[in-house]
Amino acid sequence: MSKLVYYISYGLWWLLSLLPLRVHYIFSDIIYVLLYRVFHYRVKVVRSNMASAMPELDDSQRQEIERRFYHRLCDYFVETVKLMTMSRSEMKRRMVFKNIEDIDKCVAEGQSCAVYLGHTFNWEWVTSLPLWVTPKAQCGQIYHAMEDKNMDKLLLSVRQRFGAVCIPMAETLRRLTAYRRDGQPVVIGYISDQVPFWNNIHHWCQFLHHDTPVLTGTERIARSAGHAVFFADVRRVRRGYYEADMRLITREPKETSEYEITDIYFRELESAIRHQPELWLWTHKRWKRTREEFDRRFVVVDGKVLPREIAAERNNNVK
Repeated sequence: MSKLVYYISYGLWWLLSLLPLRVHYIFSDIIYVLLYRVFHYRVKVVRSNMASAMPELDDSQRQEIERRFYHRLCDYFVETVKLMTMSRSEMKRRMVFKNIEDIDKCVAEGQSCAVYLGHTFNWEWVTSLPLWVTPKAQCGQIYHAMEDKNMDKLLLSVRQRFGAVCIPMAETLRRLTAYRRDGQPVVIGYISDQVPFWNNIHHWCQFLHHDTPVLTGTERIARSAGHAVFFADVRRVRRGYYEADMRLITREPKETSEYEITDIYFRELESAIRHQPELWLWTHKRWKRTREEFDRRFVVVDGKVLPREIAAERNNNVK
């Protein structure tokens, strides 16, 4: 039954993806009306996020961004469906990468690259990066494996069709170590604007008017492995066309101070969001973890985040 569900889902996705993109956008307009106007999908969350992240705008300005955001969200859905059968030439025409020569230079000199991404539309099309960079590099992205194995397998078949590999987050260090041992330069994308679990909070930064807990794993990997660090500034040119400016942050991550790269990333991401705020994924509760709650419930001991009761128990045992 599990395999049957997978093959049916794959077949339906494949058939839908054969439709011209202009037809997909008709579907997108219909989905927009249902999602936004009828069902009000996560509208309260979106409005709360926008109000606190952009207090300098008035209600009418934020409402216009909100409307455009839901249009872009629905375009994201249909563009991801189309990704399954889009030709290489059409993909290169619609998703353009700029300043690729900087990445190619790093790879030519034997240096791997870490590319910071955000949840800005359409991040799924960024998986076409192998069509642009030197074939000497193995491109890939770190991702969260889905609980539904059939859906996970389906998405992997789409995301990897242009040659990028998807690496489960839990396997990141092992896979990167293997590439390094084999002398294979890699260009790996990391989406790092997610909400960290409490035990992974090691740094806070100012981001969109919030004291924000941030993931620092990408910086730690880049510093330990000596990877060049880039930020992919993805922008929408017009409907169905995007550009990604591969902006170099540093080729010498070990020369930077702790969390300096992470802070630069979030400054770059905030700048990108302010340029086209409708492209960022506003439907998630971005600031549900506060420093006050963290300080009340947790303490950092030897670099590890521990609940205060566990830290106290350990301290008593030592005594």
